[in-house]
Amino acid sequence: MTQEKPQEKIWTAALIVIGDEILSGRTQDKNIGQIASWLNVQGIRLAEVRVVADDMDQIAEAVNILRARNDYLFTTGGIGPTHDDITVDAVARALGVEVTIHPTARAILEQYYESRGGLNEGRLRMARVPEGAELIENRMSGAPGIRIDNLFLMAGVPHITAGMLDALTGTLEGGAPLLSVTLGAWAPESEIADVLRQAEKAHESCVIGSYPFFRNGTVGANFVIRSTDPHELEVCRVALKAGLEAAGYEVTEGGI
Repeated sequence: MTQEKPQEKIWTAALIVIGDEILSGRTQDKNIGQIASWLNVQGIRLAEVRVVADDMDQIAEAVNILRARNDYLFTTGGIGPTHDDITVDAVARALGVEVTIHPTARAILEQYYESRGGLNEGRLRMARVPEGAELIENRMSGAPGIRIDNLFLMAGVPHITAGMLDALTGTLEGGAPLLSVTLGAWAPESEIADVLRQAEKAHESCVIGSYPFFRNGTVGANFVIRSTDPHELEVCRVALKAGLEAAGYEVTEGGI
């Protein structure tokens, strides 16, 4: 009798994007994509995203819901120097701890602003953390990110977020990285739905996403195959390509 292969744990993360400017449309979020891509490399899947306003109760509620059902929770936005930067306070409320000035964060900010007008009350706000928190290095603007338990509080400015992610690289426990390959074809989804379904059913460790487009009066789609198993990924790619070609469509490796 053959033994069943134990199912590998799938590590998940959630993201809370915080800010009235996101919800109003004044600012277009760019962090979801870069965080999702970074997490894939760490062997962690971004399972859900919630966008909330600069509201203490909404942020605290989202924090408690999402951290309970995921291995990790990230937030972006609301850790700056202004009065509406309330993420630290909301997270502290959610965790039931006090807000305190982190001595290392204060020292970092004092050094950073020494030649930039000094550390005033607004800038000192960026040294505030929920009690018990650690810091995430920020080489871009001095003000560090914050790590407490399975929560990671990061800046909303994308290039600063990227720097904080870089500082976290390799420090989180995760599974195998999620790999992907893309095939493209000038094919209406409705005509090749069975081909996609059969390929995914035959390769249970793979997931196939279909992304249609309309260009120059013609309908097409790109098909992204994802798996943590490089062998199965390649086998599924070959099978899907053969299925699309058998249906009469020319396949473009890497997508159209």
